[in-house]
Amino acid sequence: MGGLSKFIAGCGLHLRYCRCHAVITALLAFALGSAECGFAQPARPKENTPATFQREARKHVSPKRPEEPVDMNPLQTPAGGVTRAILPVVTMAPTRSSFLASWSSVGDATGYRIDVSTDLSFKSYVSGYEHCDVGNVTNRIVSRLNPGTKYYYRVQPYNSAGAGPNSEMAAATTTTASGLVINPTFDSSITGNPQSAAIQSMINQAVALYQPLFGDSVTAEILFRYSDTEPDGTPLDGPIAESVYVVYGVPWGAYIFNLKADAKTTNDTTANAGLPTLPMSPNLVPASANGRALGLGTPPAMFADGTVGDGGPYDGIVTLNSEEPLQFTRPTSSGNYDARRLTEHEIDEILGLGSYLGGPPPNSDFRPQDLFSWSAPGTRNHTVLGTRYFSIDNGNTNIVGFNQDPTGDLGDWLSGPCPQSTPYVQNAFACQGQASDISATSPEGVNLDVIGYDLTSAIPPPGPTILGNISTRALVETGDKVLIGGFIVTGTQPKKVIVRAIGPSLPLTGVLLNPFLELHDSSGAIIVSNDNWRSDQEQEIIATGFAPGNDNESAIVMTLDPGPYTAIVSGATGASGIALVEVYDLDQLADSKLANISTRGLVQTGDNVLIGGFIVLGDNAANALLRAIGPSLPVAGSLADPTLELHDSNGTTLTLNDNWRSDQESEILATGIAPTDDAESAILTTLSPGPYTAIVRGANNTTGIALVEVYQRDN
Repeated sequence: MGGLSKFIAGCGLHLRYCRCHAVITALLAFALGSAECGFAQPARPKENTPATFQREARKHVSPKRPEEPVDMNPLQTPAGGVTRAILPVVTMAPTRSSFLASWSSVGDATGYRIDVSTDLSFKSYVSGYEHCDVGNVTNRIVSRLNPGTKYYYRVQPYNSAGAGPNSEMAAATTTTASGLVINPTFDSSITGNPQSAAIQSMINQAVALYQPLFGDSVTAEILFRYSDTEPDGTPLDGPIAESVYVVYGVPWGAYIFNLKADAKTTNDTTANAGLPTLPMSPNLVPASANGRALGLGTPPAMFADGTVGDGGPYDGIVTLNSEEPLQFTRPTSSGNYDARRLTEHEIDEILGLGSYLGGPPPNSDFRPQDLFSWSAPGTRNHTVLGTRYFSIDNGNTNIVGFNQDPTGDLGDWLSGPCPQSTPYVQNAFACQGQASDISATSPEGVNLDVIGYDLTSAIPPPGPTILGNISTRALVETGDKVLIGGFIVTGTQPKKVIVRAIGPSLPLTGVLLNPFLELHDSSGAIIVSNDNWRSDQEQEIIATGFAPGNDNESAIVMTLDPGPYTAIVSGATGASGIALVEVYDLDQLADSKLANISTRGLVQTGDNVLIGGFIVLGDNAANALLRAIGPSLPVAGSLADPTLELHDSNGTTLTLNDNWRSDQESEILATGIAPTDDAESAILTTLSPGPYTAIVRGANNTTGIALVEVYQRDN
């Protein structure tokens, strides 16, 4: 057959856009079969865990400005008469579960079939990729593959007269590295469209932008459409593009905990320091892919008609309005909207950008993006009044303004008149003739980073493993029964810290209502004291992001030279109650670290035991010795027989000890800091980066004064 001669296959890939919110009733829906070849591939990787939170669907639309005229490009008319464009070459590096197959076009071909195999002789095929008809395109993302595996592929052209010979074989190897993966599925509204090759190529270009940008090992499943109807078949009235996607209501504390634990980039460090100290809504509402990026149980749940239920294969659906003048190649003509910019905007929405403002009633639960909404340094704004802007440093730097025009999405960026001086992907209103993309430095890239996706370019090189962010909770009385926290600044440079005494905001009964805080040097002299944190250093404390949640609580910000220090918490009026003493490292890049953490307090029973928290920071595991000291303390009323428990971030008991010689005796002796009394307890262990809790109790519910200590040992 003429023109269908032998040809060479090669490899390549790209991604980005979104706008407005409304609830779609979350119905349990039947699974719609997909005609998309390759869709029956092995399931998503380990982040696809069962749902543990309530879910629903949301919608976002990208509108035209009301005054903007429609100017149909004669080269891309929705009603037909399309002139085939010269498509750009798409390149994409393989991911852990996908690669881009690409090939040269054959003159008389009207379509192509692709075979994919792990067998050089093609005696077997990857599920879904045996003679997979991909239509008249010249590239295809092959997805849902196994990591670290070499795959072979070949392509066969065809037309109405029959099929041509197979191409020469090409190969691609999936990686074992972590990173974002976006699996695009093309609806029949795209595969059956005369412009299918241009549309698929544009979407693949968009996908290829996102995957190398972000380092979290999460796979997002997105269905793409080019239609004048909604996924459920109702008319698509008005928007240039829209997305519908799955969101989950996650309790505030659970989301914040996982967000902090996921911090890997310099942006994360800055942003997490400014997170609210108290919940601002009962839940936070991440998109399904965003939740999985943080290790939460938020699987895909959307079906092809936009309904939500168990087994739904998609995180969201992007629809490009086929009645609008969209251009799938660049440069974008003056009368057309850039389809790739719109696609990227809607992908951003499915990944998790957006505000609770303008969302479905009752509109009370924040979206993750709302954590970073400010009107001035130190002043948050979560209303449609006044100015709102995106900032990750407590409002000190205005990265981009939020849209306050109710005709546009209130989670998108503030948009100027067309043509825009900053035509960002996430602008509330798109302009004809203007194009833009997501990048590591764009507002979209930074925002996705701080809600959990981790920009690879912002991940610092591996550094030393250190202990940080120390906290201990105990009952505070008077005399020797106050709460005493000790720590050492080691290294060669001063270390900036914030020390806090927390009481009234603790979610317990019997708290210390007005804690008083003192900071002492190695001689025992008081360096500084505080009663009620707003009375001194108020703005400096707010700027750290660790301001206490109650005005009666105390805090001190100081830069400390290397050496030992002691923080003492007592009742301001001699009162008693449960309190927390905390030390946070505000400068982890300094050549110094917090070490040899210890806290002394009164151990009773129930909630009134001694609870010490600490975080292992860095990229590697840390060797640590934990001790519970009682009978050797030179004070009256010491705890005669302390027990020690070590818990991980989930509250799971990792190990426990009562009497240190009963276990690890020789290893503990070798450290040189074994307890001096056989009734005291110790644990020597290796800890991966993350938060931990040490709990000291009295054996057989005895009470007394005890000391909990954490020593970092050389690895």
